[in-house]
Amino acid sequence: MKKVKVATVWLDGCSGCHMSFLDIDEAIAAVAQKIDLVYGPLVDAQEFPEDVDLVLVEGAVSSQEDLAKIQLIRERSKYLVALGDCAVTSNVPAMRNAFPVRKLLDRVYVEGAEQNPGVPADGVPKLLKRAVPVHEAVKVDLHVPGCPPAAGTILYVLSELLEGRMPDLSSKVRFG
Repeated sequence: MKKVKVATVWLDGCSGCHMSFLDIDEAIAAVAQKIDLVYGPLVDAQEFPEDVDLVLVEGAVSSQEDLAKIQLIRERSKYLVALGDCAVTSNVPAMRNAFPVRKLLDRVYVEGAEQNPGVPADGVPKLLKRAVPVHEAVKVDLHVPGCPPAAGTILYVLSELLEGRMPDLSSKVRFG
């Protein structure tokens, strides 16, 4: 049996969705028999591979780096799942959207600095004007809300998708 190539991605979020994924506990062994985890925070791959069957995306799109990454991921993936409230609605990362980026950066790095005031530039991704949910940047095939989604919900979604079925989330998810 050919294994399904799966990737997980962490954009602007807290990693809670990845922790919830790991909380499927012993069921992870059954999932591992059906998948080849080809990319993610727990995998040593440095570049997103081509021809990924299924990708779980955690977090909002908040920076130019996030935008470029999610566009590449969509291009190289067959099926993309927005996992968790940050990916689905932009949730906590969007709290900054009420403020212009320059004012936000000045408040944090200049006004709020006790030492070396100044907005960092080297190695820091340029922020977008707004943090946005994944579906505002690329096509999303399935939205799984929750902050984070329960481990059982993630297992259900993975199990259904691995069996070629679209998960019915109507009674299994909630926001927050």
